[in-house]
Amino acid sequence: MDIVFQWLLLTIAVAVGWFVGRLSVGRNGARTKISNEESVKDRLQFLFTNYSDQAVDNFVQSLSVNKDTVSLHLSIGRHFRNKGETDRAILVHQNLLARPELPPRFSPQVTLELAMDFLNAGLLDRAEALLQQMMGDREYGRKAAQQLIELYQQEREWGKAADVARTLTTNDADPAMFKNLAYLTCELAEQALGQDDRWAAQKFAREALDYDRSCVRATLILMKILIRQGSYREAGNQGLKVFDQNPNFGPESIDRLMKLEHEHGDIGKLVKKLRKLYETFPSTSLLLALVESVERVSGRPAAIDLLRQELEIRPSVRALLRLVEMAGYEKGMTTDEGRLVSRIGLLILANRPVYRCVSCGFSGQQLHWLCPSCKQWETVRPIQGVEAE
Repeated sequence: MDIVFQWLLLTIAVAVGWFVGRLSVGRNGARTKISNEESVKDRLQFLFTNYSDQAVDNFVQSLSVNKDTVSLHLSIGRHFRNKGETDRAILVHQNLLARPELPPRFSPQVTLELAMDFLNAGLLDRAEALLQQMMGDREYGRKAAQQLIELYQQEREWGKAADVARTLTTNDADPAMFKNLAYLTCELAEQALGQDDRWAAQKFAREALDYDRSCVRATLILMKILIRQGSYREAGNQGLKVFDQNPNFGPESIDRLMKLEHEHGDIGKLVKKLRKLYETFPSTSLLLALVESVERVSGRPAAIDLLRQELEIRPSVRALLRLVEMAGYEKGMTTDEGRLVSRIGLLILANRPVYRCVSCGFSGQQLHWLCPSCKQWETVRPIQGVEAE
């Protein structure tokens, strides 16, 4: 089909659709208008599917710019971006901004769309400049700031990300943004700790807790700092606080707590603490820690009895494997059946994810404080269940 003829048909199709839409709005009012807006994506998909790229580009270049057609331009640009054709999306939005007839009130929206194009294309410097330009806009400034935070997080510019987040909390009490700010500050604490600047690391960790009292990561950082300083009792208290902040992250604290108490604490007191924690926040990690401590204080038979009793209440593959191991050693033998159970159990656990994001479902065997998939903080947590916690 001739390109000119395709372009003509495309123009006619859009014109007829626009006319019918306006006519429907006149007859049926606002409800039909909303319906038409919701169907724009489907109509554009039909046009993109049935006409060549050159015909579509020619149509976009010739399409007038006014308050009635800006939304169509933006929809076309988003379509290109969502399809991965970022270069074409950039051209659409740059063309819009270059047109003197673009109504001024649409300029911030188009600028934000262009910044999103640059982000998708990996042109981070250009995206950063536009987003910073948008920060003061009344309608789109907050969205621009959120995108700028994501950009800085991608570049691991934690200080800049925290500065932007702080501007959003000045006149806004959104708990989610305070949580983001707390975790960004934790990144600064980790950087300081990596340079052995304990004073700065402690300052950032306490600042993070000021933003969000439930910030588990800040508490774990403080625990690490206190251990380096030799303040073992205070470090242990920090480890116990994790269970009050968010018991889902208890397993992240228990290993550190066990090592600390075994090296510098009182095992008898530790057993009492672990029993109390397990009664309130039962988990496989806590049970195994309790069993290990009971074995050291009261002997292996008492630990086996405890483990067997709890397994009947809360089945767990990890706890079962530990029971098979302990029972075999206690009897002075390891049977073929016991070794087979252990081997199969280990194979089951070997390829199982340990953590899962409660927001998007991302899973893996490593804890990410910032979900690699949905880019949210503290949503990746230890998995609960028979094969996990």
